[in-house]
Amino acid sequence: MASFAVIVAAAGKSSRFKDPHYKKPFAVLANRAIWLHSAEKFVNRDDVKQLILIISPDDREAFNMKFAANAAVLGIDVVEGGAERADSVANALARVKPDVDFVAVHDAARPCIANEWIDKVFEAAEKSDAAILAIPVRGTLKKRAKDGKIDETVVREHLWEAQTPQVFRRQLLMDAYANRGDLDATDDAQLVEQLGHRVTIVHGSPINLKITTKEDFHLAVHALKALPKPKILGPVHPFADDDLWR
Repeated sequence: MASFAVIVAAAGKSSRFKDPHYKKPFAVLANRAIWLHSAEKFVNRDDVKQLILIISPDDREAFNMKFAANAAVLGIDVVEGGAERADSVANALARVKPDVDFVAVHDAARPCIANEWIDKVFEAAEKSDAAILAIPVRGTLKKRAKDGKIDETVVREHLWEAQTPQVFRRQLLMDAYANRGDLDATDDAQLVEQLGHRVTIVHGSPINLKITTKEDFHLAVHALKALPKPKILGPVHPFADDDLWR
């Protein structure tokens, strides 16, 4: 069985979430912090040997107060992020165990991920060394000019919206980050593409949405209920009281 390390990215600024009390990954969704929904999908998998959570240095004190016990119980390594997303993932990559075969990077703000989608993208990565979840673009795309008017209609054929997890053979992702240069990559696959390596697209689901705004948060409440039910239920974690997750 191939082994995986999972990096859960939760170090963003959450500037569009606009909550006076919580940064996005730490907001409470269905009695759990958003990041915990994401992390728990991976910690009970037999093929996941390491889970690393990235947080902002600014959040370290608050995180330790609220979630240090949760991270310890779940065996999660917590690392601090950098100035940009790529810097944060690079920090986490430096902590990945050298005997791990593959590394998956997942947005903490995608709590509505199902086990079957993880299975599919893990399997695809084993076959091709690099795979991501994505969904086809369905709407009509317009390019907006500076004056606020439509500049052109973009052909949507062959366009897909990238999701996470994005999964890569460990050394391939290490090489991609070592050679990123000045590229301001918006996801990990873009850095692997820069090496000339083809990345496999695995059909994801609109349910696997990324929470960016409060509107997304409200959608996620319903999306969690729509997730495919696992065939085998995992163990129940000891922290079930709402106050312990806040």
